[in-house]
Amino acid sequence: MKYKFLFTTVIFFAVGLISIAQTKKLEADKKDSFIKYKLTHPLHEVEATSKDAYCVIEADVQNKEIKSVFVQVDVTSFDSGNSNRDSHAMEVIDALTYPAATFKSSSISQNGDNLDVSGKLTFHGITKEIIIPVKLTWSKDKLVTEGSFDISLTEFHIERPSLLMIPVKDKLEFTLSQTFNLE
Repeated sequence: MKYKFLFTTVIFFAVGLISIAQTKKLEADKKDSFIKYKLTHPLHEVEATSKDAYCVIEADVQNKEIKSVFVQVDVTSFDSGNSNRDSHAMEVIDALTYPAATFKSSSISQNGDNLDVSGKLTFHGITKEIIIPVKLTWSKDKLVTEGSFDISLTEFHIERPSLLMIPVKDKLEFTLSQTFNLE
């Protein structure tokens, strides 16, 4: 009886170690990844892209499961192709005081290759709970994650910029694509 208990304990411990060993931290490859935002005004849309986000996931590659997500991006790394517009955007979001935006997952609901990633987004010094729907595309040597979400500028205490005395829409749309090398 004593040996059976010891054998069972050793087996459970070994199985636990094997499952822990399957989880890997993966960092996104910046050259194949981006975060983009779109700001809409009745007269035009502005899109800006950052290819400089630090994105790390904890994943069980064998079972194709994502366990956690962390993203940090320097807000000054977004480029719209117009340096004057980008400078004004940095003034509006007070980039000197709040230089980074971060997201840290708190829970992940996974249904096949579709995720709902819940977590805390910190932007402009304000932290809000959000849910980001994400699509996973697995291949032999890569994982690509694609998602999108919107935020309200006013909820993050950002005064909406105006053009010809007409403010931009309150909705700031984000799209992201992160590529992780599995080998």
